Amino acid sequence: MSETPMMDELEKGPWPSFVTQIKRAGESKALMAESSKDLLRQQETAFTEKQGLWKHGGIVGVKGYGGGVIGRYHMRPEDYPGLEHFHTMRINHPCGWFYTTDKLREVCDIWDKHGSGLTNFHGSTGDIIFLGTNTEHLQPIADDLSEKGWDIGSSGSALRTPTGCVGPARCEYACFDTLDFIHDVTNTFQDELHRPPFPYKTKIKASGCCNDCVAAMGRSDTAVIGTWRDELRIDNDAVKEYMDSGMDVQSLVVDNCPTDAIEMVNGKLELVRAEDCTRCMHCINMMPKAVRPGVNKGATILCGAKAPVLHGAVLSTVIIPFMKMEPPYTEFKEYWEKAMDWWDENGKVRERISELIDRVGLDTFLKHMEIKPVPQMVKTPRANPYIFWREEAPPGLDEFKKYIH
Repeated sequence: MSETPMMDELEKGPWPSFVTQIKRAGESKALMAESSKDLLRQQETAFTEKQGLWKHGGIVGVKGYGGGVIGRYHMRPEDYPGLEHFHTMRINHPCGWFYTTDKLREVCDIWDKHGSGLTNFHGSTGDIIFLGTNTEHLQPIADDLSEKGWDIGSSGSALRTPTGCVGPARCEYACFDTLDFIHDVTNTFQDELHRPPFPYKTKIKASGCCNDCVAAMGRSDTAVIGTWRDELRIDNDAVKEYMDSGMDVQSLVVDNCPTDAIEMVNGKLELVRAEDCTRCMHCINMMPKAVRPGVNKGATILCGAKAPVLHGAVLSTVIIPFMKMEPPYTEFKEYWEKAMDWWDENGKVRERISELIDRVGLDTFLKHMEIKPVPQMVKTPRANPYIFWREEAPPGLDEFKKYIH
């Protein structure tokens, strides 16, 4: 009888199985022969005992880097000698996750030489994940990667590896060049990536438009989401083509506008309340040939998303409704550095920036950043606990219009 009946069960079905892949790695690589068997045995034990058997410790690394290697040690090395140390490495991914087959083979060859051969394309942060190697192989892996032009990603209380969508490389909706932005930001903040300086982790993610394909609004402390400052562009000849093809524009598009900003007027689609358009992209997604983003493009800067740790899951809050995103991205860098300085000075250990803002109030953060409150920051009208309007500096309609037009 098999030592791992529950793990064997996971090989059944029409979908790929990580169990099968672990077994194949054990058969094809001498380095994995013992580890693969122990991996499956220990996971079987974890299922039986209903507890994880890994210890987590960032106590290993490579020269010059404070992050990028996640130490994995087993709680019972005497029972699973092949897993006494089975470390994970993060490798900085190319912008937009574009690879040539030669580069994929190159990085996999390095990993086959020094590690288990097991990979994850890609981790939640965006990095390539190398799963399982011994301590003595960490530095040789880093050296071989560096020689080929690859870099290690980030871990720990640092700026995690910035990531963004494919942007203008493949998407016609992109309002700024996410690929160039992520490349520039990654190079600019190398120290913050590799030598953890902060109270806890922080992330930058960029989406080229409000469809937010990398889910930046829900997964990053600093979300950069493409938008436009002027009005939607509507081609009513194309609208007529959609209608002639049988599309019910009224029910599928107009009635689903969240702010009633668009209407059908005498058989034409019109943006009747431009100031109410929230850039939700619904009309564009439904009729991409007829409705286009405006031409004055940039990005909205949001702050504070995270998964539940100390508090529950949090979505980002708008901080700057519109910022031009053009190289060398000086305005964004100055904003980010100022925000990080404030968080570093005031944050508690393992407190994300959103939790600090929650603790002291958004108005305190905005004062430090010298940013005036605007209506776009209000998540729930008349019930927002963060903003306190002060008589000496009411935002007013003029301040609101500055960001719309």
